[in-house]
Amino acid sequence: MKKYDRITPEGTKDLLFQECEAQRKIIETLRDRFEERGYREVITPGFEFYDVFSSNSMYFPQESMYKLIDNKGRLLAMRPDSTIPIARLTSTKLKGHELPIRLYYAQRIYRQQPELRGKSSEIMQMGIELVGLSSFESDIEILTAGMEALSSCCVDDFRIELGHIGIYKLLMNNLSATPEQKEAIHFLIASKNYAGLSDILEAFPENHTVALLKELPRLFGGREAFEKARQLFNGYDKKLLDILSYLERIFQGLIERNFDKVMIDFGLVHQAEYYSSLIFRGYISSAGEPVLSGGRYDELFKDFGENLPATGFGINVDQLAISLLKGSEAKRLSNRQDGTLTQSNGKIRIALTKGRLEDSIVDLFENMEYDCSNLSKKGRKLLLSIPGKDIEVVLAKAADVITYVEHGVCDIGVVGKDTIMEIGGIFYEVLDLGFGKCKFALAVSKGSDFYSGYSTKRIATKYPKVARAYFESKGMDVEVIKIEGSVELAPLLNLADGIIDIVETGVTLKENGLEVIEEIRDISARLIVNVASMKLKKTEIDELISDIYKRIRGKDKGLR
Repeated sequence: MKKYDRITPEGTKDLLFQECEAQRKIIETLRDRFEERGYREVITPGFEFYDVFSSNSMYFPQESMYKLIDNKGRLLAMRPDSTIPIARLTSTKLKGHELPIRLYYAQRIYRQQPELRGKSSEIMQMGIELVGLSSFESDIEILTAGMEALSSCCVDDFRIELGHIGIYKLLMNNLSATPEQKEAIHFLIASKNYAGLSDILEAFPENHTVALLKELPRLFGGREAFEKARQLFNGYDKKLLDILSYLERIFQGLIERNFDKVMIDFGLVHQAEYYSSLIFRGYISSAGEPVLSGGRYDELFKDFGENLPATGFGINVDQLAISLLKGSEAKRLSNRQDGTLTQSNGKIRIALTKGRLEDSIVDLFENMEYDCSNLSKKGRKLLLSIPGKDIEVVLAKAADVITYVEHGVCDIGVVGKDTIMEIGGIFYEVLDLGFGKCKFALAVSKGSDFYSGYSTKRIATKYPKVARAYFESKGMDVEVIKIEGSVELAPLLNLADGIIDIVETGVTLKENGLEVIEEIRDISARLIVNVASMKLKKTEIDELISDIYKRIRGKDKGLR
């Protein structure tokens, strides 16, 4: 029997020397800052009864949690979040305590992560919770504490973005949509998938609600975003203007307190079932994902029999420690005589899928009058520059494009929708580029009746996730077999009853005796953007997206 006594489980790792020192420095710094503000430390158990988190299953689905069974057969969960257990603790151990209650924590959370994606399943997290206050002053207190926390950890290039979940909730309450449609709209707004959102909203009668939902993911930036939002919200519902006024007041309050690294995102809709009003995130230049996340959760305590307003945030200590180490390494490298740096030096880095999509985007860049000579004569080079532009190009396989963008080593990526659907990931899908068009389709041997009989059908595909989701939507139980090469062989060899694959002309299918019986969805190339880059390099990335949009849609249309 194979023994796993020399390695750590996937998603975990040992920390050595400098990593431990960096993490300890971050923890001690944050602890000092929180205690100076009057917050007191609490620690909750590493595992809790599953029931503690079950009412928040929209944000913590059971497949994302590590689960155990105790000696009485009861289901337990490794702590996936700190705020919910602290709400339980406050509602029981601190019931009747004088309000407000200021608490902080420094403990690990545990979340299942996609396999082989480089994501940590064990995260050191610190944060604060302010319980018992619901006021402008309490929201300012939490936000300034978060910004001071990032600044105190030697983070210079950071941004805090503000949002309000009430905007999204109000609009969705006014949209006659099914739960499935609402879930899809939520995902599309959160991922800034402009094209996908527009497509799904075409099914609804055109009205003010639909128009606002289409614009919501685009409404982010500085003060200019408030003015645009005011024009769009005017005449809709006074509640929207009240929310807008409150966000402006918060924004101005932070500026007056000399916290100017703040922006607004009206399309910030993450954790819609978790937060009740104000929400915010924090980004740093060395991390491709938010390192701080928080907001107001006035409804959460009702799950534990209390009715208490509360707000707070959590900080990913691991990411800050990595940033601290990267800063030390960059400083060391900058002192070398050759001046070589491994970082992108502020340039926009674009990952292109090698092959036909690469050729199409190079043609697009040439039409935009970019100098693509380095790309045309690249040889075996995989990292190239565009002369005269602060742009670097990385050439990679499709799946790697998503990985590079998700981790933030590339700001932008060009990849097919087929790869996005199969691999997923956390990024913004901002533009349908219109080339690389094909279809996902179900094909079977010509003349066969795929849906007859009672046996479980076998499906061969390079896209098992897409295939599984498609047949689940039809209520069919199928056996999916992953094939890496020519999928068309599987029915010929009687390995499968049908295949799901991308189809462009259908010639290969016909030559192998197959025919399409159902077209699943259209596929094309998409422009994706790293979440943090979209906020930290907004001006540069917006300009590039706008230039590309005008070129592929026509200069007269502009970026809507």
